[in-house]
Amino acid sequence: MQRYFIDQNADENQRFFITDSNDIHHIVTVMRHQEGHHIIVNFKDQNVYQCEIIDIGNDAIELSLVKKIEVQTELPQEITICSGLIKADKYEWLLQKATELGASHFIATHMDRSVVKLTENKVQKKLQRWEKIIKEAAEQSYRLSIPTIDYVSNLKALYDNIEQYDYVLIAYEDAAKSGETSMLKRVISQMDNQDRVLVIFGPEGGLTEAEIQLFNHVAYQVGLGPRILRAETAPLYVLSAVSYQKELMG
Repeated sequence: MQRYFIDQNADENQRFFITDSNDIHHIVTVMRHQEGHHIIVNFKDQNVYQCEIIDIGNDAIELSLVKKIEVQTELPQEITICSGLIKADKYEWLLQKATELGASHFIATHMDRSVVKLTENKVQKKLQRWEKIIKEAAEQSYRLSIPTIDYVSNLKALYDNIEQYDYVLIAYEDAAKSGETSMLKRVISQMDNQDRVLVIFGPEGGLTEAEIQLFNHVAYQVGLGPRILRAETAPLYVLSAVSYQKELMG
């Protein structure tokens, strides 16, 4: 059953409205739902309900709550993926797949070796497109919340707000080349539920020594196995490792 998001907390004593034009189009035109049909709705407080469609209007679809659905699909940790700007199609693929794997937040930023340039007048348009991709991936993968995405102009701006994270990791290919294999596993094993984790990944050309040094005293440098991964693949490796150790292994 298709899932939709409403940016309100659930309350069994009131009715709710879907007002997003894309969602209305999907419900009415794509899924061909009618009054009396049921859909699944994820609420802001991460409660999930089966809902009945009460009324379909041009600008809103009215719903009533039918029954609560107990489900947990979020990673135990709040993972932020910070990536250097990479080619558009690769970054959009990364956003989609990382959302499916449980990332909570994304940060796109310009790095020294970024080939892609994002001018300030294009940032808002890009963010809107990225948010749409993330929302659709969250619905498809039964997430309880929609990950957020921000753009920061450089790593210094990210460093200035580093205190908000419990752990900071940098995926550094030189660590992998030198045979480092234990740091990622060790750090993941130390993480507690609800810890806020930032993982930094370079663009296609990788991170520079100066960028590594910026975070030298606040971040763990981790290798991601013996193979060198693409910029769009590396975040999926880390999310999968966290999921395996914290969800499957308990």
